[in-house]
Amino acid sequence: MSRATQAPTTLGDLRPGQSCIIVAIGGQGAIKRRLVDMGLTPGCRVFLRKTAPLGDPLEIHLRGYELSLRRADAKNIIVEKIR
Repeated sequence: MSRATQAPTTLGDLRPGQSCIIVAIGGQGAIKRRLVDMGLTPGCRVFLRKTAPLGDPLEIHLRGYELSLRRADAKNIIVEKIR
C-alpha cells in the first residue's frame, strides 16, 4: 500500500517505545494553540515513553522534558514514525 493511500498516523496511535516526528497539528482554536504552546510543533521529535494503565494519558518526551497528554488531544497530532 502506498503512503498516499494510508490513513495518517497520529500521536495517539503510537505504542510505548516508539518515536516520531510531528508533521502537522490538527484541531482548531484553543486546543491547537494549547498544543503548540506546549512545544508540539511540526518538525519536533517525540518519544512515547509510556501510557497509563487504562491507556490514558500518554507520557511523551520532547524538547528535553516529559509531558502527559490526553489520548483525545494526541489524536489531533499527525506524525511520521521513525524506524
